[in-house]
Amino acid sequence: MTNTAVHTATLALVADRSPNVVSHTRVPRLLDALAARDRLVLDAYWIPSEDAVAPDAVRGFDAVWVLPGSPYRSETGVLTAVRTAREEGIPFLGTCGGFQHALLEYARNVCGLTRAAHAENDPDAEDPLIEALACSLVGHEAAVRIEPGSLAESVIGSGRTVERYFCAYGPSRHLDTLRAHGLCFSGQDEDGHVRVAELPGHPFFLATLFQPELAGDGSHPHPVVRALARAATEHAAARAPQLS
Repeated sequence: MTNTAVHTATLALVADRSPNVVSHTRVPRLLDALAARDRLVLDAYWIPSEDAVAPDAVRGFDAVWVLPGSPYRSETGVLTAVRTAREEGIPFLGTCGGFQHALLEYARNVCGLTRAAHAENDPDAEDPLIEALACSLVGHEAAVRIEPGSLAESVIGSGRTVERYFCAYGPSRHLDTLRAHGLCFSGQDEDGHVRVAELPGHPFFLATLFQPELAGDGSHPHPVVRALARAATEHAAARAPQLS
């Protein structure tokens, strides 16, 4: 008899879950919509940042989504989850704080910028990769230009999109070093500031400073969220023969 359980993908939701974070409250509706509208069934588990410190916390999942909610209780836990997904080819999405920490993990562990920091977590850091934005994007919508031929373009289906933000921090330095080590910045705002990052060669590694989970009312998942779900189910299908 065929084991139908392998067709359900597992999703690690890394964040310190709170009813006060709109992104967190959107997740159940998004999961229901993905199952009903797209037949993409995700079995989701919340992993607090402190629990994510364990090296195997997200190992074995079919996708990892680092959600907003920074400052996280454990920066180390979030960075560990990002690193596991990156190194082990697990589909990954980071939004808002997840975007910021994806860049921070890459700077430290791939580029050797061991003192790179997040100013929200360490206001007195000597080398803040992520700094307070000159103009806070909390509650704003803004246009994003998408690079032709990128994963982001294939997912969003357009060279320009208008997205919602709820953040006050973004990357401001070492971007050339991150590029030189293989990270691709595939979306910028109209002033050229980085808003989307991806990792070529990885099955699915996408990070956005904007929050696609806030699009609409959650009943029609944003293309970025659907793409993560598709990548997760593909990962589960690839693992199915090993698990049967």
